[in-house]
Amino acid sequence: MVRGDVTRIGRGPDNDVVIDEMTTVSAHHVEILKEDGAYKIQDLNSTNGTFVNGERIGEALLGPSSSIQLGSAGPEFAFVLDDAQPLELNRTVDGSVLPALEPAAASIGRPHEELLSDAVARARKARRTGVGDQTIHIMREMLIVAMRRTHRRFKVAILMLVAALLASTTFGLWKIERLKKEKRDIDSKIASVEAQFQQNVLSVNQTDQLANSLDRYEDEARALQTSLLYRFQLPQREDPVERSIRTLMAEFGAETYSVPPEFVEQVKRFIEHYQGPDRPHIIAALSGSRQDVATIRRILGEAHLPQDLAYMAVVESAVTNGQKSEAGAAGIWQLTAPTAKAYGLRVDRDLDERLDVRKSTVAACKVLRELILDFGAGSSVMLALAAYNSGSTKVKHGIRKVTEPIKQRNFWYLYRIHALPPETREYVPKVIAAMIIARDPRQFGFA
Repeated sequence: MVRGDVTRIGRGPDNDVVIDEMTTVSAHHVEILKEDGAYKIQDLNSTNGTFVNGERIGEALLGPSSSIQLGSAGPEFAFVLDDAQPLELNRTVDGSVLPALEPAAASIGRPHEELLSDAVARARKARRTGVGDQTIHIMREMLIVAMRRTHRRFKVAILMLVAALLASTTFGLWKIERLKKEKRDIDSKIASVEAQFQQNVLSVNQTDQLANSLDRYEDEARALQTSLLYRFQLPQREDPVERSIRTLMAEFGAETYSVPPEFVEQVKRFIEHYQGPDRPHIIAALSGSRQDVATIRRILGEAHLPQDLAYMAVVESAVTNGQKSEAGAAGIWQLTAPTAKAYGLRVDRDLDERLDVRKSTVAACKVLRELILDFGAGSSVMLALAAYNSGSTKVKHGIRKVTEPIKQRNFWYLYRIHALPPETREYVPKVIAAMIIARDPRQFGFA
């Protein structure tokens, strides 16, 4: 609820609206300003952006029906004014039924207006939390209370309001079911395309056709999801691992509607591996090496890189300096001597700065930034992960098999057509698995 001239929202305790424990929300994410009776929203250079009615904004005007989302996968709010009419706030469809009843509503009086507003709020809350059959029950309760409070001459107006609310709710629920069916149909088509991608032998022409079909279906699905009514539909079940992957991808700028099933299965396989044979590595990262991980995250943040990239060190070295590869790579980031020297580290008989957590992380940040810049926009963080593992040359050799330059920079396309080296196809989901566990250790059996 916006009441003052300036309302600030973010994770920091000094905000007017504090949102704790949401990684998609910045310390000072957004502010809402009241100027000359109008309301303006302004993003405060947040990491994951601010979206108004599904569109990312830097600054925008707000209307009474605007939806505000902090990050593409973050919390979402409805913009509500203190002086907005309760009846207006519950409109889910355009129509002329409710406006025609406004004069009658005005004659009811403040007590019944508050009663109606409370009933509307309860009905909307029930729909959002998945209790879709409570609207009639709530409206009946309101009617009984109202009848007890009112004189006979107002009962007709109340009945008309209730009838309008029931008609609006019925239409809204019907529309939601229709949207859900459309989504199921699109998801079915996407699943069919994904299954065809996993066939062993596909011609270049077949691959392009499948990719174009997938792009078209994903565009249709995204258009469907921008509907405000769709966002308030009954909750839908989603695999928790796939949901975690989507959240990470949104933060990495590699967001996709359809995560390849093979990638999801790989991530799940590595999660199970971390829960079993590799459990000591995760426990070390979460406990024994916690201070080192905290240092790595801080340095990544200072370099304006995703802090969860710290868990690459779990895959590279289990966050220990004792490991040395056959190629001579050493330290928590497993840097080779030539690479370390190229990025400012001293490596000689007397001193090996690859073993210094802080200095080696600063060097690794430089490597990652260069790889991200090298592979362009879109899913560049994912391609940088791939290149960190197998080297920039190998990844470039793989993507040059693709003729279209835009698709050369699309990690998900390259993953689907097996253009990346086999070890890279395993490395990236392994890192993602470590990140997912580190974000919610308890869910995966790590107290």
